[in-house]
Amino acid sequence: VGVLQERIATLEGGAGAVCCSSGHGAQIMALFPLMGPGLNIVTSNRLYGGTVTQFSRTIQRFGWEARFVDTENPDEVKAAIDENTRAIFCESIANPGGYITDMEALAKIADDAEIPLIVDNTSATPYLCRPIEFGATLIVHSLTKFLTGNGTVTGGAIVDSGKFDWSVGGKFPSLAAPEPAYHGLNFYEALGSMAFTFHGIAVGLRDLGMTMNPQGAHYTLLGIETLSMRMDKHVSNAEKVAKWLEKDSRVNYVTYAGLPSSPYYDRVEKYCPKGAGSLFTFSLKGGYEACVKLVDNLELFSHVANLGDARSLITHSASTTHRQLTPEQQEAAGAIPDVVRLSIGIEDPDDLIADLDQALTKAHA
Repeated sequence: VGVLQERIATLEGGAGAVCCSSGHGAQIMALFPLMGPGLNIVTSNRLYGGTVTQFSRTIQRFGWEARFVDTENPDEVKAAIDENTRAIFCESIANPGGYITDMEALAKIADDAEIPLIVDNTSATPYLCRPIEFGATLIVHSLTKFLTGNGTVTGGAIVDSGKFDWSVGGKFPSLAAPEPAYHGLNFYEALGSMAFTFHGIAVGLRDLGMTMNPQGAHYTLLGIETLSMRMDKHVSNAEKVAKWLEKDSRVNYVTYAGLPSSPYYDRVEKYCPKGAGSLFTFSLKGGYEACVKLVDNLELFSHVANLGDARSLITHSASTTHRQLTPEQQEAAGAIPDVVRLSIGIEDPDDLIADLDQALTKAHA
């Protein structure tokens, strides 16, 4: 696990990393040293459905609040921040739509408010995007996805940039005040840029118990060895499939940021110069029923609510990953009833297109 932590930190350009049991565990681990009763985070409303539930429901039991905003609107982000805000949270490539977030703009807002920007970089991986270079303080990952690459592992990681002053304004006493459990140790005074990482290991893992198993770490290390080759193939396949879908008369629209028609296309060169990833959605004529038929009739795509697998995956987000959300939350996330999500794998792209073609025909029969 220690080797994996060092490797992920190096890939992201961070000072250190902590690995844990899952991606959702990583999110709680990232917030744990920052938060307390009555405090809040400001978060993008374009998130994985499980994250929306974790932030809107589960963390309330800790006395924490999540304020959901449209991160495309800087004024809305700024207006949501107050003296009790302790972080801004977003996804680099948002699930399910594949939208690319303007992280540099959010980092500037976070800097002005003297709070960290936390970025979930699961969908991009550090091969496509390195959020720390655009001002992010903390990075979280679900290792279950692209970094492992084959759906065999449940794991998470938190990477610290090592650049944030945790003593600022007395906002983060867990990191920059005496810790009674360690004889009054002040993590930030004693450890500087490694304060968050060592707090995550010494306090977070110890008290929350979200430890990663060594066998899972071994599998993730093996996956990382082929990350560059896999991501290049994911991207090239996604580009070909998205272009084909966009031209198909049975499709309303495609959200892939790598298409010139995407409103996020200009951000690809800045944030993801090697490609816009392989996660996106498309809207199907015929609505909800056509989407269900499409999913049921695919043969090569797997109907799995995961992403980042070597195998191509499809899910109808409105009835699976985002089912628990309100219609308003689904719309904000891009998980409306006539939309399906694709995670394009590394198979032959012509085979993927042929499978989609035959399933689309049956969906509209």
